Amino acid sequence: MTAAPTATSNGERRPPAHQHTQRLSYADTDPAGILYYATWFPRMEALQTEWLFLHGFRQDTLLERFGWWTVSRATRCDYLEAARLFDEITIELRVGEIGTSSVRFDFEMWRCADDTLVATASNWLVTVSPDQRPIRIPEILRERLAAEA
Repeated sequence: MTAAPTATSNGERRPPAHQHTQRLSYADTDPAGILYYATWFPRMEALQTEWLFLHGFRQDTLLERFGWWTVSRATRCDYLEAARLFDEITIELRVGEIGTSSVRFDFEMWRCADDTLVATASNWLVTVSPDQRPIRIPEILRERLAAEA
């Protein structure tokens, strides 16, 4: 499971589909003031949920409105540099590979002070039926994902 490169053919970063910047707090770090490894996961999920929400896919109403919902199948995170207490971090979301029943969302975490990439991650989201069996990504969602890929 590897993430797609986020650079364009000329070496520039692809623009993110969505992003959020925030300062790391005491609750985000271990006793040495270094980011606790699990901190990224809720932040990634929040950014992904917000992107879906902003495009009309409220996860709490998907089943009622469309007859399907989404579940996470796998998540991975690569820690590249230490992030510390009070670092301001921008988390960027990009739509990665779009499969038959799943889509990979790719994330990059950048320290704002020195534009350092501190972590990369991916989350695989699967569209499922009410009985939680994988289904083809519905066209309404596929179109929105493809517009951002």
